[in-house]
Amino acid sequence: SASPASDPAAVLTKAVVRAAGLLGLSQATLAMVLGVSRPTVTRMGQGGYRLSPSQAKSWELGTLFVRMFRSLDALVGHDEAARAWLQGPNSDLGARPVDLILSAEGLVRVVHYLDAHRGRL
Repeated sequence: SASPASDPAAVLTKAVVRAAGLLGLSQATLAMVLGVSRPTVTRMGQGGYRLSPSQAKSWELGTLFVRMFRSLDALVGHDEAARAWLQGPNSDLGARPVDLILSAEGLVRVVHYLDAHRGRL
């Protein structure tokens, strides 16, 4: 079998779980972001479930979520500042980013917003 480092499913799943933890997001929130059940998120954290390209929607949302995390990390770091940015009101986006990322459309908006700001660094 493939080593975990060469297994894109294992890598993405681990990255998603780690990013959610660093951002202080609950399992329930992560489940909504990915469009999966809470038990699935629990199993992801325990290594019993991996996001898969064959489940296109959750795979794509997981990829976007990690991209959002990386952009946020580049802009403000991945500690309290990132959590505060996610939880705080954002006049440019017209809502709290943490609320927007619960829908695919909102997650895409947040990613594009962060990518645009990264371009200014």
